[in-house]
Amino acid sequence: MQRAVLTSQTAPRSPDGATPAMAQWFVAKAQHPDALVFFRMGDFFELFFEDAHRAADLLGLAVAHRGEHRGEPIPMAGVPAHALEGYLARLIRLGFRVAICDQRETPEQAKARKAPTIRREVVRLVTPGTITEDALLDGARPAWLLALCPAAEGGPDAGRLGAAWADLSTGAFRTEALAEAELPALLARLEPAELLAPDALEHHPALAALAERIAPMQPPRDAARELAGFYGVATMDGFGSFAAAELGAAAMALAYIRATQGEAAPRLRPPEPAGGGGTLRMDAATRRSLEILRSERGDTRNCLLTAVDRTLTAPGARELAARLACPLAELEPIAARHDAVACLLADAPARATLRNQLKGAPDMARALARLSLDRFAPRDLAALRDGLARAEAMAEFLHDRDLPPLLAAAADALIPAASPRAELDRALAETLPARTEDGGVVAPGYDGELDALRRLRDDGRAAIAAMQLDLAQAWGVASLKIRHHQQFGYLAEMPAAAGEKLLRNPLAPGPMAPVHRQTMANAIRFTCTALAELDRKLSEAGQHAARREALVVRHLRTLCLEAAAGIDATAAAMAEFDIHAAAAELASGARWCRPAMLERPDFHISQGRHPVVEAALARDRLKGAAFVPNDADLSPGQRLCLLTGPNMAGKSTFLRQNAIMAVLAQAGLFVPAAEARIGLVDRLFSRVGAADDIAGGRSTFMVEMTETAAILNQATARSLVVLDEVGRGTATWDGLAIGWAVLEALHDRIRCRAIFATHFHELTALTGKLPELTPATMKVREHKGEVVFLHLVAPGASERSWGLHVAKLAGVPREVVTRATAVLAALEERARGLDPLAEEMPLFARAAPPAVPVAADTGADDTLRAALDEIDPDTLTPRAALEALYRLKALSG
Repeated sequence: MQRAVLTSQTAPRSPDGATPAMAQWFVAKAQHPDALVFFRMGDFFELFFEDAHRAADLLGLAVAHRGEHRGEPIPMAGVPAHALEGYLARLIRLGFRVAICDQRETPEQAKARKAPTIRREVVRLVTPGTITEDALLDGARPAWLLALCPAAEGGPDAGRLGAAWADLSTGAFRTEALAEAELPALLARLEPAELLAPDALEHHPALAALAERIAPMQPPRDAARELAGFYGVATMDGFGSFAAAELGAAAMALAYIRATQGEAAPRLRPPEPAGGGGTLRMDAATRRSLEILRSERGDTRNCLLTAVDRTLTAPGARELAARLACPLAELEPIAARHDAVACLLADAPARATLRNQLKGAPDMARALARLSLDRFAPRDLAALRDGLARAEAMAEFLHDRDLPPLLAAAADALIPAASPRAELDRALAETLPARTEDGGVVAPGYDGELDALRRLRDDGRAAIAAMQLDLAQAWGVASLKIRHHQQFGYLAEMPAAAGEKLLRNPLAPGPMAPVHRQTMANAIRFTCTALAELDRKLSEAGQHAARREALVVRHLRTLCLEAAAGIDATAAAMAEFDIHAAAAELASGARWCRPAMLERPDFHISQGRHPVVEAALARDRLKGAAFVPNDADLSPGQRLCLLTGPNMAGKSTFLRQNAIMAVLAQAGLFVPAAEARIGLVDRLFSRVGAADDIAGGRSTFMVEMTETAAILNQATARSLVVLDEVGRGTATWDGLAIGWAVLEALHDRIRCRAIFATHFHELTALTGKLPELTPATMKVREHKGEVVFLHLVAPGASERSWGLHVAKLAGVPREVVTRATAVLAALEERARGLDPLAEEMPLFARAAPPAVPVAADTGADDTLRAALDEIDPDTLTPRAALEALYRLKALSG
């Protein structure tokens, strides 16, 4: 995605000398210099100057020229007005902003006020975070507009941020106050389509990768008053407790939405303060590692969401994505979701019926948003009609059924208190046009006046035939014919002889009295007051019918908006049934189990599987391979697993699948295992895989250490940590020392549940020294000189990494592998003589906890403190650290 910076060397700097129409274009462009201006001219939206060249390159348009400005031809490219959405979709996906400059009056109105041209104004600014059209949106993902506001300097919240994110397409609006360090995690969780940030955050490191999505904006001076005014309340306190920065961010989002929508009134639900509590916290690195919403390559094909998504509606898919991105961390609501899944899993016929009713259900939330913005099509009214009808059918089916509390509450919300379904059912035609302007939206029989206008419009031939018969009788000319003339309208034509006779003997004045209009060689044409009136009615009937139908459609829109709160609740209830029925369907067909959720820090998985890898194997049928399930036990007493074994044997898969178990379980889904017992996780950390950060100037090892530091500084005893190859990005002994120290910190200080995968086999020496450390290894079988990876985790430790075998599988030339084999044998022979572990072991020996002295010796304490102050741990080599430790021990006596 890119934010277009539209500068031009060919666009004139001054509108001086512009035609009236081009003067309007200059005004629009001055208002939105960084947007492509789509300028309505008749049936086309035109782009001019550099906009035309830019759009032509992006959309494959031809550049023509229209007139001149200051002696230079004006480049022009255009798109048909009826096809605008398709072109907008392509531009929005590229990150561009588009200003829609539309006609605000008809040519007749402009002529009546004697204006030189039709009045045109920018009616809407289309941006990635403020779109509502189906063609521009991903039905399964929200389009979040995220606003960020720093807390006031010197205040109690200094150093914190207020965040507010809104989805204009559904009306969702949420806020949160967070520490600046948590911003990357929020960005990874929301994946915003567009950001709003003040100048103070312009160069924030977390926003560097999203710079092209940022629209600069300052928070309003009185954010609380702006918000309260929009919602028609005296204070925002009734909606929850907000920090000042949260209100600032919410007011920024609201102001931007209102500015982009022109005169349309956006429909946003009151902001909900998230507070950050009660949810499983994951940083950006963890989300990227676990590939929750998209793979590390950025696609959505091989990610957790795609692997587990069995939803049948767009709102259900969006809700599933939200739950996976932000799982719960409180036992009661998790259990309520699991109860709902269990209920639908146990009743397969009921689940099948509900899924049939949900299949193909329209997206009522987004239809409501378009109605509120007065940017709707007839299909949006039909979406509410059909969605409410499905909800009523679901409510009838669920009546008197024994449901768990979560599903019972959803069932009660399926029918709004003031449902417009019956009215929509009567009013809407069976087949609807694409646009209201095309006519045929309202069914015959709903509005009598509209029916009469339609009859007049549609039955013109019969009316003309009847008039022809009446005139023939009144004028005494049997051969009279009524014909239509392009300039004069309908005229009565008769042979010249009959016409001459009528002219000599005029009839008495009245509606049927003939008025001569035209004499030709063989015929004479007349009109009369009655014929002229019929002509006028016929020409105006279509316009009147269109206006009357538009009034009826607006009445239906008003009915729907008056019931919007109830319709919102119905849409949310249908999504609730969809997501739980989908989870039950997944559990039924894929052998998933309900996890037992506990308050104590337990973690036991029997026959666990990685859902994404398993789905990929099933989809690709890779040589008939089946996923090999594995157990994991991080229960108290063995909460730290040290995993060794070769690459390509499945270590990374095992690490990730157990982290994913916590995500799925706390999101409210069942898990891919035969049995699972999971203690609530407050924070989840996954550092698996290695990559550098070129844009940020960080090496692979620096990224690894930064992510490791985040774990050691933020993890708690209730956290779950999976770590892969800590220390492998540097020299062997440095890396071993780091890995050793991290293991000790996880075991002794943090005391969390963790799986630590490593190729440093020397770390297995800690097994007997860390009471809750248990070794595990990936099983390998060697057969006829070849290695077979069993992808099976077993107790014990590995003594080899089988790296040369992996190199051979990767296609490394045979001579290189042969040479490496010889070098490895020599190194192993030398190592047997040197026993490097024995030589270096004192470096990693764990000191016993110091005894607590009975009485403090202040002199010794001062000496020790002075010696400690002289030590800079960041500059010590392992050997120097050992020597310093000996000196401190000697000083302690």
